[in-house]
Amino acid sequence: MRPVRAADAPAILAAHRSAADMARQGTVTTPAEAEEQVAWLLAADRRATAIADGSDHLVGLVAITVDPKNRSGWFFYWLHAEHRGLGLGARAAAAVAERALRPVADGGWGLERLELGHRANNLASGAVARAAGFVHEGTERGKFLIDDERVDVLTYGRLRTDPVPDTAGLPWGP
Repeated sequence: MRPVRAADAPAILAAHRSAADMARQGTVTTPAEAEEQVAWLLAADRRATAIADGSDHLVGLVAITVDPKNRSGWFFYWLHAEHRGLGLGARAAAAVAERALRPVADGGWGLERLELGHRANNLASGAVARAAGFVHEGTERGKFLIDDERVDVLTYGRLRTDPVPDTAGLPWGP
């Protein structure tokens, strides 16, 4: 794992083209939109971490939109379709959450609470959240309208004081 960088735009475009459900992660259908996505990910209020393969090629992402006033963050993740089902998302999410919740004095990002939500019908996303130590906090009934159908969203949180999950995090690169 490593920080996202501008050169990741083509890999981000490829990931968005890899599966129809990636449309929920934003509109990235052209190289220009991929570059805009990278710029958004690199904004000062975000921490964006690339899940990279052995060739240092981005295959997924774990990111946080930080709310510094409340020392909290909105946590999100995705993987290129070819890399799903291998445990990479869970391990990357566990590593990023651990670093995010560690005090700055201990090399962390100093956040105290992380939040995320996923569609109730996205079982894989829920498995990633739980493996990364997030606790189910509620259901937002009928939050999204997808293909003319109301879809519930399950919400999760993780506090600095919550138990550390057993999931081994992916290693951080230089």
